[in-house]
Amino acid sequence: HVQLVESGGGSVQAGGSLTLSCTVSGYTLFSTYCMGWFRQAAGKEREGVAGLDSDSSPTYADSVRGRFTISKDNDKKTLYLQMNNLQPEDTGVYYCAIDGRYMKDIQPQDVPRFAYRGQGTQVTVSS
Repeated sequence: HVQLVESGGGSVQAGGSLTLSCTVSGYTLFSTYCMGWFRQAAGKEREGVAGLDSDSSPTYADSVRGRFTISKDNDKKTLYLQMNNLQPEDTGVYYCAIDGRYMKDIQPQDVPRFAYRGQGTQVTVSS
């Protein structure tokens, strides 16, 4: 039974930073799986934010490149999203997602279609 639990969301002012964490259980080959983050703002469609392919190569949406950094700790089976210089348009519910298929060169828009996702954590950025 795969479980993903996000944490680290909150409310910050524009220009602030947050780090999201996602702890995965139930997947024994965490190090080789694709994983990533997507978000959904109220009334909008899901938007892929960042991802890691099966070789751990990162990909970022244009809207966050240079501000967000995705990383993982294989020993802790935890995925992270470091978010700097947050802006009001970054507000939304952030979800982590993981997929057991071997995939290279993924794009951010692939992340919302991954097999498993967490319950989400709210990020609110005020101006």
